[in-house]
Amino acid sequence: MRWRGRRESSNIEDRRGQSSGLPGGFGRGGTRMRLPTGRGGGGISFTGLIIIVVVFFGLRAIGIDPLAMLGGGQGGGGQFAQEEGTQASDDMRKFVAVVLGETENVWNGVFRAEGATYREPTLTLFSGQVRSACGFASSASGPFYCPGDSKIYLDTTFFDQLARQFGAAGDFAQAYVIAHEVGHHVQNLIGVLPRFNEMRQRMSQAEANAMSMRVELQADCFAGVWAHFTDREGLLEAGDIEEALNAARQIGDDTLQRRTQGYVVPESFNHGTSEQRQTWFANGFRGGKLSDCDTFNNPI
Repeated sequence: MRWRGRRESSNIEDRRGQSSGLPGGFGRGGTRMRLPTGRGGGGISFTGLIIIVVVFFGLRAIGIDPLAMLGGGQGGGGQFAQEEGTQASDDMRKFVAVVLGETENVWNGVFRAEGATYREPTLTLFSGQVRSACGFASSASGPFYCPGDSKIYLDTTFFDQLARQFGAAGDFAQAYVIAHEVGHHVQNLIGVLPRFNEMRQRMSQAEANAMSMRVELQADCFAGVWAHFTDREGLLEAGDIEEALNAARQIGDDTLQRRTQGYVVPESFNHGTSEQRQTWFANGFRGGKLSDCDTFNNPI
């Protein structure tokens, strides 16, 4: 995807590295690192402190920088590695902001053509755990949209998992994930999510799962609509659509269940099979119309 140099959305909230405010005082990683304690549990002993000071200045005297050693030196984990990590983090933030900006361009246009106004969502970047209007969530939950505050929540380490664990690498695979969550925001605006959340209070689990599949497949289709207009802008590169389709295949309910438990339980599906997810993304991409995404009145 040709994303560099494009407009970045201003609707980005970066909470990475911040305390999530979770019960128990857990910070970004869910656990707190504690310093070694002395005999009384009160921290480093006075004698230990003297030894550290002597070693520190002794190393400095022979030309060794103890701070560089603590940082990892040239072997990795030091200042250079930290700068590399910061650069990668900044690049990822820019990428996410550009993709979100492109979804804003598309959906503002689509809503305008329908005589409506598109209210842009906020995308919150977090690390480890996060508090939302929908409750607490961890990175293990994956990216999600919360209709309560109209925000998308994303820990970008999910993209590493998508590539390494699920075999769905590529920037457009990542863009598809973001566009899918934006698709849920579109559903919230047009009344699909409120209606579903109201209806499932009266549904059995099996019925709720079946309806959830239609909701998720429509969000896939809306991601395809976004890809359609993004392609018309000349931003897609060779292989981009294949990356998105591969990501849709790798996170289908049947594929995930085979990978994790060795068998499938169709009545437990709530996002759609690999084939269904690919099909509905492709439907949106081909036509670029909301009418191509009616998963509620058509077979899925």
